[in-house]
Amino acid sequence: MSPLATLLSAIATGTIRIVDLTHTLDEDFPTIVLPPEMAQSAPMRIERLSHYDAAGPAWYWNNISIGEHTGTHLDAPAHWFTGRDRPRGTVDTLPTEDMIAPACVIDCTQAAAREDDHLLTRTALEAWEAHHGRIPERSWVLMRTDWGRRRGAAFANLRTDGAHTPGPNADAIRWLVEARGILGFGTETIGTDAGQAGHFDPPYPAHHYLHGAGRYGLQCLTNLHELPPTGSVLLTAPLKIRAGSGSPLRVLALIPTRDDSQRKPT
Repeated sequence: MSPLATLLSAIATGTIRIVDLTHTLDEDFPTIVLPPEMAQSAPMRIERLSHYDAAGPAWYWNNISIGEHTGTHLDAPAHWFTGRDRPRGTVDTLPTEDMIAPACVIDCTQAAAREDDHLLTRTALEAWEAHHGRIPERSWVLMRTDWGRRRGAAFANLRTDGAHTPGPNADAIRWLVEARGILGFGTETIGTDAGQAGHFDPPYPAHHYLHGAGRYGLQCLTNLHELPPTGSVLLTAPLKIRAGSGSPLRVLALIPTRDDSQRKPT
């Protein structure tokens, strides 16, 4: 059998399972909130055109409008000032080979349950590697916090001083980019950075280091609890928006069917 036929057979027989890591997009899905003096990302809007009625007797369709960085979405290098001059830095020019890549899942659920502002550190990543092996080059690193199970105001978790959500600290994300050469970093929260990362040095270090190195971000993921620490492959093809800084997308994970009892949090 050809490799593709083998893959299709494995999916058909359940040897490989497909997990949807994407939230359903609707008009109530939270979007990032910036200071009022700055431009705001528009929420999802759905306008019904027809539904088997006088406006279209045999068909159903909608107009939609949406910000590039709404719902489960990808950040391209051009999204941040550090990546504005990167070649192939917009979603219409991204290398297609980067849209299929392995993933490592760092389980931070216990710490995030104790502290909304939990920060993933290099020490925690090194402890994960001692347990699961070295993080491969050109792989996704996904920070599992179970934030994807939250809804509404609890998801954005805004207070008077801004959002309070978990993310990586500056040392951790710089190490992942420079020492491990990751393809990208993914979170279950609205951004790849912690909610209070505007106060870090540099501000918003995940954006700063990832996009400055031509790497990617994934946000608003869900169902990370279904992925093993290693061994999954992500499919992450964004919409081909001309000169787009990012895009909503449907993130799918291919995982081998196996006993999950060996998963351990870090």
